[in-house]
Amino acid sequence: MTTDPTPHQVASRPRMWTRIRESDIGYSFFRSPFAMVAAAVTVAFLLAAALAPWIAPYNPFDPAQVSLWDGKLPPSFAGGDERYFLGTDNQGRDLWSTILYGGRLSIIIGLAAVFFGMTLGVVLGVVAGYLGGWVDTLIMRVADVQLTIPGILVAILINGVGQIMLPQELRAEFSVYVVIFAIGLSDWPQFARVTRGAALVEKEREYVQAARVIGLPGWLIMWRHVLPNVLRPVLVLATIGLALAIIAEATLSFLGQGVPPTTPSLGTLIRVGQEFMFSGLWWIAFFPALTLVILVFAVNLLGDWMRDALNPKLR
Repeated sequence: MTTDPTPHQVASRPRMWTRIRESDIGYSFFRSPFAMVAAAVTVAFLLAAALAPWIAPYNPFDPAQVSLWDGKLPPSFAGGDERYFLGTDNQGRDLWSTILYGGRLSIIIGLAAVFFGMTLGVVLGVVAGYLGGWVDTLIMRVADVQLTIPGILVAILINGVGQIMLPQELRAEFSVYVVIFAIGLSDWPQFARVTRGAALVEKEREYVQAARVIGLPGWLIMWRHVLPNVLRPVLVLATIGLALAIIAEATLSFLGQGVPPTTPSLGTLIRVGQEFMFSGLWWIAFFPALTLVILVFAVNLLGDWMRDALNPKLR
């Protein structure tokens, strides 16, 4: 049995939308065409990644839908088979379907790596900033040492060690998890430093002092009071970090240190395609590379807008 919405509920809907539009963030968003376009492109990529099994014409993981006889066909608009709009790769897989599935895997790896790195960095940053002393010194010195090494080199090192530690028969199966762990572990210092700086400010606020006076334990103060107030700059860093994590995955896969070549990701597709660039098969590398550029550019624009919109000094 369904009930009709009350007049109060009906009237509250436009007011809620009006409050969103008139808020500082909403006003900044709707006044920035670049932010709206970047958000639309990012959402489109996320939807395409989530709905890849339903919107892709073919399943590149299904051998019954892949034929080597159809390999290396040009796009349909360049004189190729009409069944394959963007052509096929060297294995006969439909390139449009493979990009959808590959973009899905790249986005999943990027999101998981950012979440892992953000969680680790935020926890260590809050602990370092709130406790101070030798704990702060130890965590920050480790972060400083890691920041002196390029992140992609750290990710390659961690990924290589992880692959060596796994048995030969499990390396392909757990390669995605190893890449997520490697990228996330290479990104935590940035989150830790930003979170520590915000925690140093928040722990001197009156509400934290009041929580100490009434006898709340330190872990509860960090969790309930300090952590929620340091997440704003972390969210901006996570948005920009998503683009960097996707690039890191593509770089690792391109260098042969990421997911196996049989598993389509944007990096593996570009790696395979560049082997045929001088043979005239330009589409195998061009379209995955174009997809990667558009995705990263959109996420970066969205992150730049969030950084400005959430900065009270720029309002």
